[in-house]
Amino acid sequence: MYRWPLRLYLSIMKFVDEATITVQAGKGGDGCLSFRREKYIPKGGPDGGNGGSGGNVYLVAKAGLNTLADFRYARVFRAKNGRPGAGRDRTGRGGDDLYIQVPPGTVVSDRDTDETIGDITDVGASLLVAAGGHGGLGNACFKSSTNRTPRRTTKGKPGDARQLRLELKVLADVGLLGLPNAGKSTFLRAVSQARPKVADYPFTTLHPELGVVSVDPGRSFVVADIPGLIAGAADGAGLGIKFLRHLGRTRLLLHLVDIAPLDEQHDLVADVRTIVAELERFGHGLAGRERWLVLNKIDLLPEAERRRRREALIDALEWRGPVYQVSAVSGAGCRELCQRVMTRLEQEEAPEQSLADSVTC
Repeated sequence: MYRWPLRLYLSIMKFVDEATITVQAGKGGDGCLSFRREKYIPKGGPDGGNGGSGGNVYLVAKAGLNTLADFRYARVFRAKNGRPGAGRDRTGRGGDDLYIQVPPGTVVSDRDTDETIGDITDVGASLLVAAGGHGGLGNACFKSSTNRTPRRTTKGKPGDARQLRLELKVLADVGLLGLPNAGKSTFLRAVSQARPKVADYPFTTLHPELGVVSVDPGRSFVVADIPGLIAGAADGAGLGIKFLRHLGRTRLLLHLVDIAPLDEQHDLVADVRTIVAELERFGHGLAGRERWLVLNKIDLLPEAERRRRREALIDALEWRGPVYQVSAVSGAGCRELCQRVMTRLEQEEAPEQSLADSVTC
């Protein structure tokens, strides 16, 4: 069992991917009971105005935010109430809407019913999570030919109150999987401008890291690196299981394997099966997602030994998917792999584009 040193706790506190908040929309203003009293006008009448509507509560995706840490301290949000109506048929002022900023990729659900309310993925997109109450009716609304002096009004309606569960899932095309020190962070540094921490001890990656891989002008994709998985991660061991949800949006998984471990008797087959077992236990369809095997650190082995270990691993796993050999340190094989990934992602988009074109025609 890994023990988490203080540095892990301090770093994790800076990245929060789940939060629970309470939102309260504004109450509608009450209707007004009023009658005209004007000089030289012999007969007055009802002129009570309606109340203003309460403010709505919206969640809006803001560029640059990548954590829900702000909600560790501010958890209750209330929109303004509507103002009551007034005489002379004056409607009360509506309450101001409240806009709560969240990171793109936030999934919003009702904590009490587990109903998914929405998924905010685009920067600037907003989601209504609590509607303000309608304003009450003034007595002017109840006048009629048979009731010329109505004394009836209605109260403003209360606004919605909900407890929301916010869950952040990073937006990435490709996800990196592997045991601690498999070289995922080094690989991310090699293929993108991201600069995650790299060191020779486990769990140097403490929260998801994103990098944009530019293959050619106009051709790029986003890679997500999460903390390494270990056996028992589904039961809470290590860090990776906490962040596996961030791979839920990815279309392709790259499974990095350290093909040159310090212990020559190390079982590479067990390493691969450990990751697969944790994916299956986590669920949510990750185990069935397309996954490529990437053998890292080939620069540490002679070509013959490298070939022998590769073939032994493929035979033992009965692997039928793509297998690539790279060195994240020297960059060998990285560009070719990125080219293949880009082509694969474009192949997925092509049928959708063809269908859209056919509909247009």
